[in-house]
Amino acid sequence: MTASLTRQAAEDFLYHEAALLDAWKLDEWLGLLAGDCVYRVPSNDAPDGDPSGTLYLIADDLARIRGRVARLKDPQAHVEFPHSRTRRMISNVRILDRDGDELSVEANFVVYRFRRDERVSAFVGRYRYRLRIVEGLVRIASREAILDAEELGSLGAVSFIL
Repeated sequence: MTASLTRQAAEDFLYHEAALLDAWKLDEWLGLLAGDCVYRVPSNDAPDGDPSGTLYLIADDLARIRGRVARLKDPQAHVEFPHSRTRRMISNVRILDRDGDELSVEANFVVYRFRRDERVSAFVGRYRYRLRIVEGLVRIASREAILDAEELGSLGAVSFIL
């Protein structure tokens, strides 16, 4: 997706990312990430905590993200084989800050997860992104999924890209 960083471009980019993840096109999703990308899911009791001193459910750099994707694609990874079916709903996309070629974006989300022999799970929260223009294309420099749930046990494992 070529870039000028407008709210509409950011929204279109987030919709594109959601479609790739829902279709389990994880290699294509990896192509959306900047080389220094981080992916984080903070604990619900400290959503603004620093991952160096606060428990995070996920705090991955690009190498760990690639490893996560490789594990998710492995048929021996029984937690996600067959893959969950997911449907992401993205709304209220807002630009929070602009700094040169970077844009801080926040959006609300609901991720519905369907698995055989399990009840439907709904993960609700907000995303925080830093989007950056890299060689004329929008790339994800950071991605955080902040869950609204008071407790996570009833939602089941977060064994997919939230």
